[in-house]
Amino acid sequence: MDENFKVLISKEQLEKRIEELAKQIDEDYLGKEITVVCVMRGAVFFTVQLTLNMKTKLKYEFITIASYEGTDTTGEITLMTDLRESIEGKDVLIIEDIVDTGRSMKYLIDHLKSKNPRTLKVCVLANKAERREIEVPIDYIGFEIPNKYIVGYGFDIDNNYRNLPYVAYLEG
Repeated sequence: MDENFKVLISKEQLEKRIEELAKQIDEDYLGKEITVVCVMRGAVFFTVQLTLNMKTKLKYEFITIASYEGTDTTGEITLMTDLRESIEGKDVLIIEDIVDTGRSMKYLIDHLKSKNPRTLKVCVLANKAERREIEVPIDYIGFEIPNKYIVGYGFDIDNNYRNLPYVAYLEG
């Protein structure tokens, strides 16, 4: 590990909290089938671990948007890959790695609502509320985090460090 990284959320904390979220989602969707929409690429680790802990019947969909270059947000959201299947009339759960400014999540919510799902909920691993510019509804939050740039467990810098088994932040 780079000596400038400091662990913010340990592997054990991630596993425990994700199990709790899975249980809560299972209770909320009892007897229903949901479509989980994994936001690529950052939410892959979280989506896999969360859904492996869930008992709810589900289908997977993937969507890719881009708004970052390096450690800076561009302010513009680009849809890179859309859903392959219809979500019309379905219960949909967006699974995202982080909500910070709220711009990307607002874009996702608006885009997916235009496809007429029956319900649309949001689950995020990390909520960086102090960076919020646009308020967005979040139904399930893994961790509230400070305004630091994070890496690991799907979070990256130029597509590096995603595979760290914990979440760390850059110091200095």
